[in-house]
Amino acid sequence: MHGSEGKDALHSTPEDDPRPKLLPRVMGSLAIVGLMVGLMIGRLTIPDPVELLRVETVADGVVVWFNREPKLHGEHIDGTVALLFGAQGKSAGGQLQVNESLVNWRVRKTDGGLLLNLVSARPLRGEWRGEPFDDRWRLEVHLQEQ
Repeated sequence: MHGSEGKDALHSTPEDDPRPKLLPRVMGSLAIVGLMVGLMIGRLTIPDPVELLRVETVADGVVVWFNREPKLHGEHIDGTVALLFGAQGKSAGGQLQVNESLVNWRVRKTDGGLLLNLVSARPLRGEWRGEPFDDRWRLEVHLQEQ
């Protein structure tokens, strides 16, 4: 009787292939390369974040400069003017004079972006208008006492 040992390789069970299996390695490498290329392309297409460049005081308000147009939400709250910008930047503050009254302004960081508060001893009313100017965004805030 014939046994299961392979004396002359004439049995029905194939031998184990001693060569390494390369297909899983090649597919894994292609997947990693594809992921890295996708991440690089995604990084290149993301626009720069909106950044506060500076705040200037003018005769009846402030001018706020950004590198590009920010998301803006403005309100009049209990006689103050509050503007929330979807931007990044540094905190700052200062004073200006509107119709013989001192107005304090302050920029501070919040969860929603940057908040510009304009506060005076008398209630304030504000109007703001933004426009592009020399590859930057300029927002003018004009104040009046109520």
